[in-house]
Amino acid sequence: MPHRVIQVGTGGQGAHWCSDYLPPNIEEGLIEIVAAVDVDEDAHENAKEHLDLSSDECYTDVAEAFSNHTADFCTVVVPPWIHENIVDEALKHDLDILSEKPIADTLEASCRIAEKVDQAGAKMGVTMSHRFDRDKTTLRRHLRSGDPGPIDYIVGRFTCNARSYGAWGAFRHEMDNVLMIEGAVHQLDFIADMVDSRCDTIYADTWLPEWGEYDGDVQANVQMRFENGSRAMWEGAKTNAVTLNGWYSDYLRAECRDETLVLNDRELCRHSYDEEEETVIGGTHEYDGESIPLDKQDKWANTWLIEQFVEWLDGGDPMATKVSDNLQSVALIEAAIQSSETGEPVKVQNLLEETREQIEV
Repeated sequence: MPHRVIQVGTGGQGAHWCSDYLPPNIEEGLIEIVAAVDVDEDAHENAKEHLDLSSDECYTDVAEAFSNHTADFCTVVVPPWIHENIVDEALKHDLDILSEKPIADTLEASCRIAEKVDQAGAKMGVTMSHRFDRDKTTLRRHLRSGDPGPIDYIVGRFTCNARSYGAWGAFRHEMDNVLMIEGAVHQLDFIADMVDSRCDTIYADTWLPEWGEYDGDVQANVQMRFENGSRAMWEGAKTNAVTLNGWYSDYLRAECRDETLVLNDRELCRHSYDEEEETVIGGTHEYDGESIPLDKQDKWANTWLIEQFVEWLDGGDPMATKVSDNLQSVALIEAAIQSSETGEPVKVQNLLEETREQIEV
């Protein structure tokens, strides 16, 4: 039996859910969409066209949709500051939840949501799509194979020419801490996932050049130290003269004991340690390594994550991005913002624990 789903959010990113992410899982018989919700009635057309819903099955009010339809879970594809309200309503109707990142707009709200879900005995997953993209998944699987040996450090880069107003979507040019909230939320998450360890300490330096048409900081240098001893450095920028590694064209270099692995614009290669080549004299080998073919499978990113969530509901292992674990991702961003504001490193796990202790549910 397919799981019955109410899609909350059919415009913006929700339009991609309607047209791209949900249909393959519908075709496989994993899910059935019974209703959709969006405050913008014009966005209902996406649900009608791609999910074969009628006007009577499209709503502007979440509570009404949840009351009128029997479902197993809902999706949450609306702005982060609305997530907690949707989760509250879903739990009232005994629904499990699959939500777009981040869990919520603040670490405090995210911790409240995780606690409410736990108290209700419900399941909630978060779609960290970049972590489950094809190139990052290939790199992660190779790192976990053991062949490269232990990770010493990882370097990441996300640098773009998007300095003029509207180049990154008008609303982002008016946000505080926009690079951290809208960019680093994915980047730091998949770096931590590659390391396979919780982040212990983070230091972030963020700023806005005079030529950037933004209200908030859009350049950053971030350093991370993990509980297993590995380190990471991340460079983020939206106002550079040229885009070197933009959205979905990530650069990651993993320095391991036995291999250096380089992922650049969806191409992955490795360089094995060779004692005979030890030198401190010039030259570069970054692009001369052995190519590693990217993994092949039918689904990636959100389409794959929907399948993972259904497998969890069917009694399989919890998905890697279940809400309690995904608090680490939100804590990374909150800690990075705090570090940039204070100029001091932040102990990520201390911040998360202190926030948990302060919340009231």
